[in-house]
Amino acid sequence: MSRLVIISNRLPFSLDTSGDQVQIRQSSGGLVSALKGYFEQTGNKESDFDEKIWVGSCDFSEDDWNGNKESLQGADFSIEPIFIDKAVYSDYYNGFSNSTIWPLFHYFPSLTEYKKHEFEAYYKVNRLFADRIIEIMKPDDVIWVHDYQLMILPQMLRKGNPEATIGFFLHIPFPTYEIFRLIPREWKTMIIQGLLGADLVGFHTYDYAQYFINSAKMILSLDNHYNTLTYYNRLIRADLFPIGIDFNKFKNASESKEVIAYKDELLEGFAGKKIIFSVDRLDYTKGLTYRLQGFENFLVKYPEWREKIVFVLNIIPSRDSIPTYVERKRTIEEMVSTINGKYSTIHWQPILYRYNHLPFDELCGLYVAANVALITPLRDGMNLVAKEYVASCKNGGVLILSELTGAASELNEACHVNPTDAEEMADTINSALKMPLEDQKQRMQAMQKRLSDYNVVQWVNDFLDQLSKIKKEQSHLKVKQVDRSAVEKLRQDYKKAQKRCILLDYDGTLAPLKKTPSEAAPTPEVLDFLKQLSTDAKNEVVIISGRDADTLQKWLGHLQLNFIAEHGSAMRYKGGEWKLQSMASNSWKDEIRPMLESYVRRCAGSFLEEKQSSLSWHYRNTHPGLGFIRSRELVNNLSQLTTNSPVQVVDGNKVIEVRLTGMDKGVTALKVIDKFMPDFTLCIGDDTTDEDMFKALEGKAYTIKVGNGATAAHYNIQTQAEVLPLLKKVMPGKQVEENQAVSS
Repeated sequence: MSRLVIISNRLPFSLDTSGDQVQIRQSSGGLVSALKGYFEQTGNKESDFDEKIWVGSCDFSEDDWNGNKESLQGADFSIEPIFIDKAVYSDYYNGFSNSTIWPLFHYFPSLTEYKKHEFEAYYKVNRLFADRIIEIMKPDDVIWVHDYQLMILPQMLRKGNPEATIGFFLHIPFPTYEIFRLIPREWKTMIIQGLLGADLVGFHTYDYAQYFINSAKMILSLDNHYNTLTYYNRLIRADLFPIGIDFNKFKNASESKEVIAYKDELLEGFAGKKIIFSVDRLDYTKGLTYRLQGFENFLVKYPEWREKIVFVLNIIPSRDSIPTYVERKRTIEEMVSTINGKYSTIHWQPILYRYNHLPFDELCGLYVAANVALITPLRDGMNLVAKEYVASCKNGGVLILSELTGAASELNEACHVNPTDAEEMADTINSALKMPLEDQKQRMQAMQKRLSDYNVVQWVNDFLDQLSKIKKEQSHLKVKQVDRSAVEKLRQDYKKAQKRCILLDYDGTLAPLKKTPSEAAPTPEVLDFLKQLSTDAKNEVVIISGRDADTLQKWLGHLQLNFIAEHGSAMRYKGGEWKLQSMASNSWKDEIRPMLESYVRRCAGSFLEEKQSSLSWHYRNTHPGLGFIRSRELVNNLSQLTTNSPVQVVDGNKVIEVRLTGMDKGVTALKVIDKFMPDFTLCIGDDTTDEDMFKALEGKAYTIKVGNGATAAHYNIQTQAEVLPLLKKVMPGKQVEENQAVSS
């Protein structure tokens, strides 16, 4: 059994010490709601954890803590408070966290500030968290760090405990690289390195995960394989986990006496009128001014609804010590006053505005009473209000949802709108109010089924399961150097085998990487060894390369070898003829070639190589920084250009290759193994493209990666120069075997 350690900026409650007695108030926010829901549902059940701890900063003093410690330790989890100097906390939280990261990650670069002393406070607070957590950490702990205020914490914890199990979840959007790169170089590098201290980095949507991976590749020159990055010989996975809600809590709340009473009170107060509502924190990302413009446009465009609807606009106070938020509140209140002043009658005003916290029963009463929920942020990591509304609806209801929220990718049956489009919003409100009840119910039921299946417990379990899997994969894929015992095992298995298959990559394996491909002709030593190896009747030697068929034929065609060219596009078994493995048209080249040629012009030292079934842009000879930056740009552009096309983009070792989909070394290697049916198989390669082969041959072959780094191969050797000596040890020629027999 182990402990689950939850780490967030704030503890899930605050203390009110202004009265005679200390009052505990639950903090607002999606993270607290989600995790408390998880703890409440799993607290009394069997769990993988024998203890749960919540670590966070607090708004109370150490004296308050020491005086109330016993009453604050909850039944579901224990508390570890972090005490931070108020001035430092302000620079960390109001400063870098919410005046730099928050606006920039929500695509408001014009509101973003870059102040050195605020970043220094951010680093200092992350360090305070790290020091305290390292003090209490145990070897089997599962550490789960949450959100943008603590993005450099995972790496600090990793340095303190290299083998720790660490997950990180970002509850806000991660922006595109073009936005993220606006952060000063040192800071953004530390943020990416900080996140890569985790084993698993979670996001709400697929896009956010991909933006993070791209930024990591651009800033740290990392390699990735789908959603997995390699950093300091360690695999880190970035994946999507759309946060769930406590579905049954909101579903059942709609049937409680208190909620029903409040709902009936609302319906009586607004008799004969349909209710539109929205609940948001005070924040410029919520699109409240655009929402009010859209609502006013609705009143103008559809005057028949006047006096027949009411818009309940509830804003929850937030960050009111930050000037931007104070100004936003003033602007919203002026707009509400203007709209009410313009369209109100003696008996009716269109907007009921409230600026306060909502008790749970009142919130659920609003959910149940409302005919339409109008939730239109300009940008939102997820938006749990939308999910809570859906869970609460019993007899219809319509969700109007911004297409720029993370929730939009899950709640497909909602009416999606562009939050800045006042015309579209007006039309959508009208359509929602007129939507037939049966249509409303069908949409709600589909969304409710989805939210019920992936509730908050499923979300937590999914994340923790994937965290466990990546730790196992790290253990499995740790670099294993070929030592003396491994060589002896390979040699013995080779010796006793009756049918052998040896799959060898060429560039970087049999020959060192050269500035230009034409310089990498095989040495006499390599040719002699391949000749000796292939004359053994028990051996099938296969050169499996990205090289074109003509080059392989020219350099090695006189030997009794099997050849695979261009990663599987063409094959030739010994004694046979070259055969193309796909008859697909190469007309795609005419679309791709101009882009690659433009990058040759833009990046001195790079060059284009064209083969039968592929186009490759090489940047090994370029300035390292420029070559890498251009390669990232090219990968992004090619990925967009090749969507829904028959080709794939392969990000190799100093080369970007575009080739037909389905032509990879993994598929082809399996085809060869199925043909020869060997009882001993050895496979050696050095490149990203060889990882496909290593994965495909899992359990079927001995696999060896040339070079450092995490790999799917069983073994690892440091350099290309070690390949031939290793092969000679494993596969000694007749003279060597005779000498060994005499000496024994």
